[in-house]
Amino acid sequence: MKKALIIILKVLYGVLTAALLFVIATEFSPIYSFRKPQPFTGQDIFNPYRNLDTAYMWKRSVFHVHTRVKGPWPVNESQAWPQEVYDAYKKFGYDIVTFSNHNELTKHPFDSSLQVNVYEQGYSPYKFHKLVFGSKRVRHWDPLFPFLASQKQFELDRLGKDSDFIQINHPYRTWGMDRHNMESLSGYEIIELDSGKGTENTYWDYALSAGHYSFGLATDDLHDPYTSWRIARRCNFVCCPSPKYEDIKAALLGGAYYSMRIPDYGKGDWDQKYQRNRELPEVTGIGLKGDTLYIELSAKADSIRATGQGHRTLKLATESAQMEYKMLPEDNYARFTAFFPGGEVIYSNPFARYDSSINDSPFNNAPQKINVLLTILFNGLLAALAAALIWLFCAVVKKR
Repeated sequence: MKKALIIILKVLYGVLTAALLFVIATEFSPIYSFRKPQPFTGQDIFNPYRNLDTAYMWKRSVFHVHTRVKGPWPVNESQAWPQEVYDAYKKFGYDIVTFSNHNELTKHPFDSSLQVNVYEQGYSPYKFHKLVFGSKRVRHWDPLFPFLASQKQFELDRLGKDSDFIQINHPYRTWGMDRHNMESLSGYEIIELDSGKGTENTYWDYALSAGHYSFGLATDDLHDPYTSWRIARRCNFVCCPSPKYEDIKAALLGGAYYSMRIPDYGKGDWDQKYQRNRELPEVTGIGLKGDTLYIELSAKADSIRATGQGHRTLKLATESAQMEYKMLPEDNYARFTAFFPGGEVIYSNPFARYDSSINDSPFNNAPQKINVLLTILFNGLLAALAAALIWLFCAVVKKR
């Protein structure tokens, strides 16, 4: 009995040691000397709606959706197949539905011309997850506990090498994602908005105020299409000629879209939910005239707010279907949020200062500088820890 117990303990100890070594192996990373926060500057104002073509209708879209999948994974994140999820969204009037399963490129259920290669990357229990668009293969390697901003940056850099663009998912629900991280990280084009923590999108403003420009998408992160409070709660209205990937990509990288939070109409009354989703308020006009931003809505909002540097309210209009804001020389950026009496909320993409003689946009995805000394010290420490674990394991087994 004692001998059997010793064998069991040895096996458990070996499994624990192997698991710790695996975790350590995923943590190796360069250490960056991040650029200091630098607010947007310049005489020009970037208009994300500069390519808005009114000949195309807004297309209601959702990009962060999980489905049941075939393949090697023993656990599915949804019990609904892609066709079921697609059909469920079509009932609400969605025009574009993409399937972003974890570490899986999911095929369009019936039309290969509508295929969008997008997957949610990340195994980390910290929930540092990203939507990777346009990649032909899944990159599986992922730091399991990316507690350093440098580890997150390394992952963004790796994913960016063979993808068209990247979205950082649910920053509010990512452990360890704080103001410092948002002021440091670059290498992404989109951030997920309104991810279950209110309508303020403060983390977006942390990044924008530090000079990290990005567009915003609001998504359901759907796992269950048959529960009313999970589906059709967040969406985006994209101005593009078709639901094909090349058109979607051009619109998402150009900024010609706005995002929306939607109440759970009827709270289980599906007929009411379907009907009310067909009657949503819309953006009828948005853009830039000289140095004045404007937004026009199809219905009167309780309030429309222009938000700028440091999450500061630049202007507030009440009981109105339109608002203009003239950007002052000291305004680094501005974005609109409209709150409606029915509980709907509309978010615009940000207008930001830049110098058109140097760049064609305020995006700055230049590589972050690697600190060689800190990189050697950090990875050397990880290597030493791994060696100590192996030595301890061998010593314990030999002694037993």
